[in-house]
Amino acid sequence: MRQALAQGEAAASGAVSTPGAASARTSLPGAPVNASGNASGAVHPIVVEGVTKRFGDLQALGGVDLTIAQGDFFALLGPNGAGKTTLISIIAGLARADSGRVSVMGYDVVTDYLRARTSLGVVPQELVFDPFFTVRETLQISAGYYGVRRADDWIDEVLDGLGLTDKANANMRALSGGMKRRVMVAQALIHRPPVIVLDEPTAGVDIELRQSLWAFVRRLNRDGHTIVLTTHYLEEAQTLCNRVAVMKAGHIVALDDTEALLTRFSSRALVLRLSGGSLPEALQARRLPDPVGQSAEAGQPGLSHQPGEAGQPGLSGQREQVAQAGQGAHAGATGQAGDAGQPGLATWPADGRVRLALDDYADIGPMLAAIQATGATILDMEIAHADLEDVFLRLMREG
Repeated sequence: MRQALAQGEAAASGAVSTPGAASARTSLPGAPVNASGNASGAVHPIVVEGVTKRFGDLQALGGVDLTIAQGDFFALLGPNGAGKTTLISIIAGLARADSGRVSVMGYDVVTDYLRARTSLGVVPQELVFDPFFTVRETLQISAGYYGVRRADDWIDEVLDGLGLTDKANANMRALSGGMKRRVMVAQALIHRPPVIVLDEPTAGVDIELRQSLWAFVRRLNRDGHTIVLTTHYLEEAQTLCNRVAVMKAGHIVALDDTEALLTRFSSRALVLRLSGGSLPEALQARRLPDPVGQSAEAGQPGLSHQPGEAGQPGLSGQREQVAQAGQGAHAGATGQAGDAGQPGLATWPADGRVRLALDDYADIGPMLAAIQATGATILDMEIAHADLEDVFLRLMREG
């Protein structure tokens, strides 16, 4: 078992410089293909051109085109089965496209796979580890695989950055699932690749790891590394990433800067919880559908504030608390749904919540006055802002 460690260290002792460094990349024989560059001659870290992939009758990728620029912190989003992992597997050389072309740092992943893979570090979804080695030995072996010599200082830095220093000499099988995932991140970084792909890196890990991981990855991004992230925690993607691509059924359905995407789908909603009364006819055109899914909180459909839950899409915590209004604004309010027999009036759902499109803050006063005129009592009120989760779900609904 220790023979593998010795082989890894032996490989490291006779290796070339760290491949993530520019000098090491340019010292390799051959040059990147020009098709992956831009007008200024710079090489794009990842270029995907017309990639298709089929598994039997399933069309996993249906002609994907994607270019990721140098220094991007890029989010690749989509529901389960959208094709994200298939695309990453093709970029990493773990699967081969049926048609199309992919390059990493200008190197074709098929015809120049050695340089392409050396330029890439991938953290897969699955926990994969060797149970016979310690954390430090695991990283030393990984460094040897990539021909990285004298890696101990960098290993110490990675261990510290990921909160693994006190686990350096612990056996891999003795670690928790979250700690094992930290080690996988460290393995992807050990050869200092210019491009790092994180496939659901924070799935099932604690908040402390997320904070330390993102602080470390942000530092790498500031130092010039290109980061590609897939995650179901859309709040993370919105906070971290400057560009976003959304996939659905093997196609990219949206691709833009994060802020531009949010602006394109920007919206505000006035969310009210009401007792009695009805919605005047003049406001019925403003009524928005309830978010998809039910909240974990009984009686409040679609008002979850946790990322990834099927609650309130796009309203996860980004809200302004406007007022908490008590009972008694109208003595005749009964707490029951309004009279369905009144023409032109819509009644509330069972929990009394209604969402109304809000174009201008100046509209709030007239809207509330019109609702109160029907005998409704306002029990709660908030202004909800669209976020990346809201954009994502709208794209999924639009087909």
